[in-house]
Amino acid sequence: MALRFLGIDPNSPTDESPTIWLDDVTGDLIIQSYVADAGTVERAKEVGSIPGHSTEIPPNETMIRLPANMLQFIPRTDGGSSATTGT
Repeated sequence: MALRFLGIDPNSPTDESPTIWLDDVTGDLIIQSYVADAGTVERAKEVGSIPGHSTEIPPNETMIRLPANMLQFIPRTDGGSSATTGT
């Protein structure tokens, strides 16, 4: 796995650091961010996703809250570059 740093939340406190990396082999995004609070998880369960799909979070997954200003670091699928890059 070859990870490439994409960006870190410039507004995060010194001891917190929402960060995004890209796995150059699989194209997966690796995201470190804040754990969603219980209220957010419950609201997401109420909204649901697709019929028949469980709203429970499996033990090998978690729900995170990504600050909106971090979207600038997510690569575009159309091949264009994001407004700001971490490299």
